[in-house]
Amino acid sequence: MTLIKNQQNVTSWVNLYSDMLYGFALKRTNNEENAKDLVQETFLSAWRNIEKYNNQISVKTWLFAILKNKLIDYYRKVAMNLTEELIKDDTEEYFDINGHWATSAYPIQWEKINLESKEFYTILKKGLKELKNVQATVFTMKYIDDLNSNEICKILNLTTANYWVIMHRAKIQLRAYLEKNWNNQ
Repeated sequence: MTLIKNQQNVTSWVNLYSDMLYGFALKRTNNEENAKDLVQETFLSAWRNIEKYNNQISVKTWLFAILKNKLIDYYRKVAMNLTEELIKDDTEEYFDINGHWATSAYPIQWEKINLESKEFYTILKKGLKELKNVQATVFTMKYIDDLNSNEICKILNLTTANYWVIMHRAKIQLRAYLEKNWNNQ
């Protein structure tokens, strides 16, 4: 392909797929700037490797495959900050000295709620932003990307024990955030 033809293709791809790619990345990073950067890197990578595109899959599928690889790189980068974040246990306030739920932090009984509701999802997204980056990443990979714990450990270079500690802390903090903010709706 010629340079002008390549430029026209990439320009049309940006117009067609930017919003979809951005939404996909935002759901997984929970950060607007990171999502924009990942989409930009996706198009840049597509531009650099356009000669490798062979029309056997759709452009959309190809771009999403590139974005998924960029997300894995992003997750790995997040995991590099893991050691610092694991040192501080910010869930101590929820437990007594015997490791049982503190009376003030005992889980409340929830009414049955529609987990698909827009309101719940909005509160959940805000709660994810309150988590440490690695906690939000692990939670997102598990419950949004639907990866299993072994896949997450491999991608982020975590031990199984670290994975479960991170997930446990993320769930506790999300639960507390939801209890505090969901009832205020």
